[in-house]
Amino acid sequence: MGMSYGFGPAADKQEMIALIRTAVDRGVTFFDTAQVYGPFTNEELVGEALAPVRDRVVIATKFGFNFDENGKQLPGLDSRPETIRRGVDGSLQRLRVESIDLLYQHRVDPNVPIEDVAGAVKELIGQGKVKHFGMSEAGVKNIRRAHAVQAVTALQSEYSIWWREPEDEILPALEELGIGFVPFSPLGKGFLTGKIDETTTFDSSDFRNTVPRFTPENRKANQTVVDLVKRIAAENGRRHRLLRHGALWRRGSSQAVRRGDGLYRPFGSLAERTAHVRRRGGARRNRLSCHHATACGGAAKSGNRRRIPPIHRRRTWIRRRCRYECRRMDHGGRALLGEANEVTERPRSGSGERHCGVVRLIQPSARPTPWRS
Repeated sequence: MGMSYGFGPAADKQEMIALIRTAVDRGVTFFDTAQVYGPFTNEELVGEALAPVRDRVVIATKFGFNFDENGKQLPGLDSRPETIRRGVDGSLQRLRVESIDLLYQHRVDPNVPIEDVAGAVKELIGQGKVKHFGMSEAGVKNIRRAHAVQAVTALQSEYSIWWREPEDEILPALEELGIGFVPFSPLGKGFLTGKIDETTTFDSSDFRNTVPRFTPENRKANQTVVDLVKRIAAENGRRHRLLRHGALWRRGSSQAVRRGDGLYRPFGSLAERTAHVRRRGGARRNRLSCHHATACGGAAKSGNRRRIPPIHRRRTWIRRRCRYECRRMDHGGRALLGEANEVTERPRSGSGERHCGVVRLIQPSARPTPWRS
């Protein structure tokens, strides 16, 4: 997305093609685009860059926004079956593929029954133009209704350590239905990289100018989240960006959880972006322990820092520390807003509470069954 649209002026096309191909060489296999990115120019970029390596990658795109006959974006959404079919034909040409691996509905259209949308995609799957159906930013009811018509392969929604809404209803429903989850903006649209603060200014074409979380006062208030993860990363000798990805990897259960920020960081030179691709290739190898993920999910109370023990004793220490952190922190992660919880009682040994292994925190007053890891 950011290569062509949304994060300021579009980057140089040939540089981005080189960057994408470097990512493939480094092991990146999943590429996500959409008709609205540009519009259409990002699909063209992805198609040209991946044409020589088509057999090595999975390509996803999205439909659902409204365009006129000349391709100009109009207000509102349009997921009518005839629009879907016409849009897919255009995407196939721009992506230079015979079949789209994963086709998302970009946003749920309130004017079109979701059953009609799923039925239209089902027809395209039968014709061989699409392989799998996905949804984006959809609620549980719409997911279930669509899934009853055509199996939903994946849901794409925002998810990061500062936007954890999917944990409440979405992730449990997806696990029940066997649907994969593709988180977008795991780096908080750039904020969690630590490169943005209240003094940062955005280009006039940058969509973050319209996002409430990016007002100067909110950026200043949320800086505490960035500072926390930087501290944890420094204590453990890791880059804080990989630490945040590790928190999401740790949260995944049986679902196919992928990094949803793509491979592009819309800052710096081509050399810096290429280095970023190399670093992000190691994000899965930097999957967080339960202790680390728990600390990312809620701000630790000051004064509780402990030196990490030698590697041969680290697993036992992590489990003990995890049980303590999970009991101490609020289930809703209120500490992320700066409301650290008071420790009223240290956990008793032998309580029988399981090592949770995930970002979701256990409420002291009610111990729900931990998310399976």
